[in-house]
Amino acid sequence: MNKIIIIIQSLLVIVLLSSFSIQKQEPCSLTIEVNELRNSKGTVLFTLYNREDAFPDEHYKKYFKKLTGKIVNGSSSVTFKNLPEGKYAVNILHDENNDGKIKKGIILPKEGIGFSNYESIGFSNRPSFAKASFSVQGDKKIKINIIYL
Repeated sequence: MNKIIIIIQSLLVIVLLSSFSIQKQEPCSLTIEVNELRNSKGTVLFTLYNREDAFPDEHYKKYFKKLTGKIVNGSSSVTFKNLPEGKYAVNILHDENNDGKIKKGIILPKEGIGFSNYESIGFSNRPSFAKASFSVQGDKKIKINIIYL
């Protein structure tokens, strides 16, 4: 009988100790900032992607999360909260006419766009999830360059 009690107590101690060693993954936040907007018209769309097959997303239909930022003195920023750790890529749009779409000329956008990890874009430097993605493990803050073509 004593042996059974000792075994049960030992198992309880093991279960209790192992539950303390399991670390809960805390949700992360990601703050994104953009500066040097050419004017204060409209808003800035910040779209966050967590899948390679969803990025880039010209029509803003495959994003993981989307926030809209106000423009103050040529800058805008937002914070995505409660994110699981992982790989993400960001696309921004200076939506000057507030229609939620990229306004285009014949081929090129007339409104400012930007992608995480990109200084410029072009035919030889098209956005991809592999290049734009970055790891989020804890709270993070990034800046994205706005590109007007």
